[in-house]
Amino acid sequence: MLELNTLKELLALPRRIVITTHHKPDGDAMGSSLGLYNYLIQKGHHVKVITPSDYPVFLQWMPNNTEVLIYPQQTEQSNTFIAEAELVFCLDFNALNRIHEMGVQIQESPAKKVMIDHHLEPQDFDDYRYWSINACSTAQLVYEFIIQVMEEPDLINKDVATCLYTGIMTDSGSFRFPTTTPRVHIIVADLITRGAENWKIHQLVYDNFSESRLRFLGYCLLNKLVVLPEYKAAYFSVSAEELKRFTITTGDSEGLVNYALTINGIRLAALIIERPDTVKLSLRSTGDFPANEICKKYFKGGGHRNAAGGQSDLSLDDTVLKFKEILIEYKSLLIQ
Repeated sequence: MLELNTLKELLALPRRIVITTHHKPDGDAMGSSLGLYNYLIQKGHHVKVITPSDYPVFLQWMPNNTEVLIYPQQTEQSNTFIAEAELVFCLDFNALNRIHEMGVQIQESPAKKVMIDHHLEPQDFDDYRYWSINACSTAQLVYEFIIQVMEEPDLINKDVATCLYTGIMTDSGSFRFPTTTPRVHIIVADLITRGAENWKIHQLVYDNFSESRLRFLGYCLLNKLVVLPEYKAAYFSVSAEELKRFTITTGDSEGLVNYALTINGIRLAALIIERPDTVKLSLRSTGDFPANEICKKYFKGGGHRNAAGGQSDLSLDDTVLKFKEILIEYKSLLIQ
């Protein structure tokens, strides 16, 4: 593992640096990546953000988003940057399979790897790790990395602050999740002081729906919501045909699962959605119910206790049946 002083020495001179994050990046993934990017370029580094897939339109307004490469669309150019990199920052993921095809390139790269992350059970592929499961987001850790590790608070300018605020806001559920500690509020207050326009950021992320996305939401709430009061659970299942009918693009289904969790008494919510190559699951829970345990044990996934994801090789209908069978096992935990 790299010593902190060695990392600081590496970052003291201009370096070729790649920043990457997980497949289908969310607000925290892109906020932390672009926040770190906007910090590093001030130090004279040659930096490129490379994502392993596309990401939602409502995240593409952040400062220097135009500098991002999308690996499947710009593979040759991305591989060149990875091969020439001296440092690779791996943000908001802790296992190389989370970046799909890019994982092999990152693993084979001679560059030093720096992991900044807040998920459970990190895989040992990194050379330096700034990691805490108690952080509400990776963006919070990037803020603390700049402030506490690099000791360069003056380099958190408006662009950095805007990106990091976006990551913290989205991964904390707009500051309503249990991980929203007093420390988080102190950090976002500082980011606002440094130029983050909190009202504008919220508007750009949450009030930026396409008409088809809003109609899709209404359709799912009316026709696809299934409530299982005997398990204090609820779920949506959405087919590939329904996604096509509403012209759903990356990010359009984000947040849908949370509506099921707003029903009084519901402790576990699921979104089960049919994608071209697999069936994806997103689970949300309240209190101490382990949504991540279900995803890890049954759906080749994982995540946080109250927010987790996975996938299934079964059909959509069979995946729904499997999910309902699993609820029997967890009934005592759900209804307590």
